Amino acid sequence: MRPLIVLFGDSHTEESFGEGGWGAALAHHFSRSADIVLRGYNGYNTRWALRVLDRAMDGVGRPPTAVTVFFGANDAALADKFSSLQHVPLDEYKENLQAICSTIKERWPSTIVILITPPPIYDEGLRKHPSGDDTSGEPERMNVSTGDFAKACVDVANNSGVPIIDLWSEIQNYPDWEKSLLKWDGLHLSDQGNRILFEKVVKELKKAGMSLETFPTDLPLFANLDEKDPLKSFTDM
Repeated sequence: MRPLIVLFGDSHTEESFGEGGWGAALAHHFSRSADIVLRGYNGYNTRWALRVLDRAMDGVGRPPTAVTVFFGANDAALADKFSSLQHVPLDEYKENLQAICSTIKERWPSTIVILITPPPIYDEGLRKHPSGDDTSGEPERMNVSTGDFAKACVDVANNSGVPIIDLWSEIQNYPDWEKSLLKWDGLHLSDQGNRILFEKVVKELKKAGMSLETFPTDLPLFANLDEKDPLKSFTDM
């Protein structure tokens, strides 16, 4: 049976199956060896994600080999600005992340949970392209505060003993990351940013024993196909 990898998160995950998205790249990478299941919810924070977690996972079916948990961009919305509805206090964010990880592990003890921090924010880009009907001219999110949530995510991972992809720090290691690795809105990943995340996820999966080398293909490759019995590989004869 093909391994299952579930992507659970906010808009960074929901949009990941779009053109150039990290989820689409992951599905292509494992196209002959694993199923990638999308559970992305635009606008959600960890408070809402925790409350809908069981419902979101009900349709998954068999226990997944791995689940990525990618929240924090909305939790980090400033408490007194336009997107305050999405804001979650930092301590609660950590508690929610911990509870999400614990709930997944209780449901599927052998499943590997991989935490992903929110990516950085380009403050100026976000200011120029405010959300919805926001005409205040004031930022609804800021990179420095998002960094606090990223650090909290790293802390949860370290305390829980689960793998972590510190995307907030990683993206900022690149020159001109504000415009090359983020979209025009200053919030979401560009194609290049998505590629970096895809490569990081593949690397973490490989560390946990999940790779093209360890996942067998579910059916013989064309070069090894027995024309009279496609379930049989020439190498098995």
